[in-house]
Amino acid sequence: MSEGLRKKDLYGAPMSKSLSDDRRSVPPPLETATNIISLNPSPPRKKAVIKSADMKDDMQKEAIDIAISAFEKFNVEKDIAEHIKKEFDKKHGATWHCIVGRNFGSYVTHETNHFVYFYLDQKAVLLFKSG
Repeated sequence: MSEGLRKKDLYGAPMSKSLSDDRRSVPPPLETATNIISLNPSPPRKKAVIKSADMKDDMQKEAIDIAISAFEKFNVEKDIAEHIKKEFDKKHGATWHCIVGRNFGSYVTHETNHFVYFYLDQKAVLLFKSG
């Protein structure tokens, strides 16, 4: 190879050609959709962050589980809140209140041991019993 035809690097310096330059390695096969599904059969769970609670741990976990289920079933915040409220009314007696959203303020009075405020990803859930 003559000097004029030699490859040059970014700074204009001549590059030497090695034997390995002519051999191209074969890339590994791409993962197929079936591989991805078999490796991860269930969608990742939403991350719950409890901001404030006056509620027993098992009931907090139940609230989060019901909220996750509601977020999977519904897209509208009002419908999500309604589902959570009705489930808690059924399982723990009336009267529960639930607010779901990204931006709201609140100041509530609740029965002792019946209040939880948490985030699921970007949405807040306020659940409390009163009345």
